[in-house]
Order: sequence, then structure tokens, then C-alpha cells
Amino acid sequence: MKWIDLHCDTLSILAEKGRPEKKGGKGGLWENDLCVDIRRLHESGAAAQFFACYVNAADFRGGFKDDRSDAKDDRSDAKDDRGGARDDAGEGMEKSWRTGPLWDRAYRKALTMADYASRAQGERFGLARSAEEILRMERENRVAGVLTVEEGGVLNGRPERLEELYARGVRLITLTWNYENCIGSPNSRDPEIMQRGLTPFGIQTVERMNDLGMIVDVSHLSDGGFRDCVRRSKKTVIASHSNARALCPHPRNLSDEMLHALGEKGGVAGVNFYGAFLRPAGKPAEDDGAQAEDIVRHIRHMMDQAGEDAVALGTDFDGFDRESLPSGIRSVQDMDVLWDAMKRAGFTERQIEKTAYGNVMRILKECIS
Repeated sequence: MKWIDLHCDTLSILAEKGRPEKKGGKGGLWENDLCVDIRRLHESGAAAQFFACYVNAADFRGGFKDDRSDAKDDRSDAKDDRGGARDDAGEGMEKSWRTGPLWDRAYRKALTMADYASRAQGERFGLARSAEEILRMERENRVAGVLTVEEGGVLNGRPERLEELYARGVRLITLTWNYENCIGSPNSRDPEIMQRGLTPFGIQTVERMNDLGMIVDVSHLSDGGFRDCVRRSKKTVIASHSNARALCPHPRNLSDEMLHALGEKGGVAGVNFYGAFLRPAGKPAEDDGAQAEDIVRHIRHMMDQAGEDAVALGTDFDGFDRESLPSGIRSVQDMDVLWDAMKRAGFTERQIEKTAYGNVMRILKECIS
């Protein structure tokens, strides 16, 4: 089965640990002990993998200042799931830090990750900047990588950075992570934060991304910011790694209303494999945890709400501990487990192909060709 995944954190881990990016060796992007590498992408039938240049701004100042007596260093738990499951998302982030030097340091780190991926290119792997390049690499039997930035705060209020990221090959930006930034506010259990919309700079950013040919990603964004993106974007938007809130009531997931809006906009939501976004907390102790069938339940619900053209893959591989993956899925080599589960659940070949590949390819042709 040919497939495309909208989100993984592999690149961020490799760059953070300084692992070599040599094309034929172990420990780098070609082959490693994480969930994703080029060798296994080839073996599992992947056409393209979106690689996130993820940055946590707290890493660049040793944790945000917080006067609460029980405050923790954000470095220790800010991305315990690397999908943004923290209930206190954004707490301790003073408004004055929506812009500032820490975001400049985070920006340089994102550029470093993009360079790391570029050096990994070779006979079996290349970075694609358009749908046409992905299709060409398919014909050449090469896996295509698509660069993304997970944390729009790295723009730090400077629109010219969009131009530089685009020139480096970045074709998608996740507008927020877990902190308020120059673009908007993150998802939150606080209703007031959740209803905040985009900043004026955020609206400007969405419009400029449309003009450049960069995909607007609303995963991690507040509900108010989501609505602004749907309303203000001239092109479709996506949620690269978000599930259905009706099945798992986590603020990182999308409500039925949001799924309807995404489908009407022509967008897609990439189903996330993180167990905490698949099943509600508080399951019995004897519960074996998330299963492939849980992914399938979300896919079915998302199709029911948004249409079969609106569901894709956003695995979030390497964004959390392997133990939080559904049973039987430990890396990209196990994608057949999902295809088989979808078949057992009665999905048609057409629906499986759209989820695995076709819906994302349509978005790429519309937004970055």
C-alpha cells in the first residue's frame, strides 16, 4: 500500500542528539532505532514522509518563568507526548514572551534541522518541494521527504522568515505548539484561551503562506484560531495530527463542528496514533491500551463528519514513547496492521487508498504545486 504521513518527530530527535546523517550508516535518518527511517519507509511502501522541525522555545531558556510553587521546568514535561497533551499548555508563558530572543534561537534550531535533512538526501531519499517532485521521486523509487516547522512562533513577528523557510524547502507550518506566540494561542482546557483567535500578525502569516504555497496546519491551535484560519485562508487548511474529540475528549482533538468545517474547506485531518488522543483517560487497569481498532474508530467518525476526502495519516511517530502506540504498531514497518484493521471494519479499497495517499496528494497539488 502506497502511503503518505503528515507528521513525525524523527528529525527533531536525530538533530537534537547529534546523530550522523550519513546516507548509508546507522544512527541517522537512513537507519536508526526510532520509529521512522528511510530504509523502513522504503520497505513499507511510503511515498512521502512529512518531517517536522519541532522546537520547544522553553529549551532555549531553561524553562519559562513561573511563580507557582509547583511549577515544573518545561523541558521535563512540555512534550511528554510530543503531540502536545499537556493540560497546562501555555501556562507560565508571559505575554511579553510571545516575541523575543528565545524565539530567534528556536528559529536557528529549526534551520539546523532543515539542513540536517538536506544532507541526508541521496539515491533513495530526497526532499520534495512540490507534488510534482513527489510523483517524480515515486517513479525513481525514492522516498520523498517534506519539511515542516512545528511551532510558528519561530517567525517572531518577522514575515521575511516565511520567505527563508520556503527557500529552505519548508512547505507546512504548524502555527502554534503549546505556547501562545506571535501568531495565536494553543489548544487549552481553559475556555478563555481556547476561544482566542489569531493575532493580526497571525492573519498576515496565513495570507502570506497562501501566496507562497505553504500549507497552513491547525493542529495544536486554539478553537478560535482554527475558525480564523478556515475563514481567512484562501486555500484549504489541514490538521496534520489530530483526532476526533467526540471519541476522545482531549482539546488537541477536533470537535465535530471543526471536522465539518474542515471538510467543507476541502482540508484533511491526519489521524494521530498517540494512545491518549485515541482513547479517553481512566480506562480500567487491566485494559491493554490502544489498539489499531481505535485508530479505525477515529477514521470512521472523521469520515462520517467531514467526508472520506478529509481523512489522512498524521501518525506523530517518534513524538511520544513507543508504549503509547497502539498494540502491534511500533514503527512504519507495521502500517499493514492499520490497512488490515480498516479492511476488517468494512472500509472500501477506495476509502483506504484515500486515507493512505490520495487525500494528501490532492492537498499537495492544490497548495504547493
